[in-house]
Amino acid sequence: MASLLQLSTLSFFLVALSIHFTSTPVHCDAEDDDLLQGLNSYRTARNLSTLVKNDKAECLAEELAGELEHQPCTAAVPATPQLQLANYPSILKKCKIDINYTRDGVIMQVCVPHRVPTLVLTNFTQSHYSRYLNDSKFTGVGVGSEDDWVVAVLSTNGIEGSFSGASRAAMELGLMMLSPCLVALLLGLFVAMVIN
Repeated sequence: MASLLQLSTLSFFLVALSIHFTSTPVHCDAEDDDLLQGLNSYRTARNLSTLVKNDKAECLAEELAGELEHQPCTAAVPATPQLQLANYPSILKKCKIDINYTRDGVIMQVCVPHRVPTLVLTNFTQSHYSRYLNDSKFTGVGVGSEDDWVVAVLSTNGIEGSFSGASRAAMELGLMMLSPCLVALLLGLFVAMVIN
């Protein structure tokens, strides 16, 4: 009976550990998801692949929208790989993005009073931004919004536009190296529990 309890405890521990290492936080915003769906419908109509969510690009979009939140709603701001914000490097750091992986990406921002969904989509698809949305090299997207501002960050599959972070890559490498050690440790614990 004691070994059954130990086995159950170990099983619970393994499940909890796997959930911890595989789960990622999810940001839910229906308006942002609707915009993503609209952008993908636009691309599908042009026989382009749909954009997939890029977590780091989404973090960047959310942070940039927060920065723009109190800016006046003026004429369209041109798309740039990097916004001219004094604290742009600290935003990248907060999102764990290495600046070297942003070069081929594009940041697009629009301001629409009350964020009327159809007008937001039109501001992206019927403006100078459409050239980026029509470009097949862009495969990922992150969307963020605050007040009247909406930011969409387009990423590529290439290294210089992936919005990856060296710290993330190092962490993943560390986890891969740790994984055999972790398995051996857990196996050792399991054997010790079964023998007792």
